[in-house]
Amino acid sequence: MEFLLSASIGLGLAAACGFRVFVPLLAMSIAANGGHLQLAKGFAWIGSDIALAAFAFATVCEIAGYYIPWVDNFLDSVATPAAIVAGSVITASMVTDVSPFLKWSLAIIGGGGAAGIIQASTVLTRGASSISTAGLANPILATMELGGAVVTSIMAILLPFFALFLVGFVIFFLTRKVFRRKNIGPDLTR
Repeated sequence: MEFLLSASIGLGLAAACGFRVFVPLLAMSIAANGGHLQLAKGFAWIGSDIALAAFAFATVCEIAGYYIPWVDNFLDSVATPAAIVAGSVITASMVTDVSPFLKWSLAIIGGGGAAGIIQASTVLTRGASSISTAGLANPILATMELGGAVVTSIMAILLPFFALFLVGFVIFFLTRKVFRRKNIGPDLTR
């Protein structure tokens, strides 16, 4: 049961990295610093005061950058690989008492994958908004993404199983929408 709980927290926080890279790291650092999260061996640095200050500064910079039209598109190109790495690290930092192979497989496939899928959807949405509104609607998207990152991060820490269910539903919805639009996959109507 402890494995499922820690994996749920890790995967929920990893998915939040798809919205904003540093918001879930900041939330995790605050929770670990306050003694509310137990981090895996070798990841205690995430809960240190220095890491907390660094994540807070990076979060403020990231949030501010997404409110500048066209800079947000540049940030998306940098944030995509960063979100996948952060999602993998966050998941690995939460999973304890399993073999390193299982830990890093779950971290890379589950955590990195969840962050990557959410990040890809935000990139596509911002790209469409940049083209259709010349970037004028992008601050609205930035606010929605920030809200998604904050809510998902808090839920992952306080209600991890619900957060994991919600993340699974969102990922299912997004992939289904993409496959429908592209007509990829088997035709099940026959």
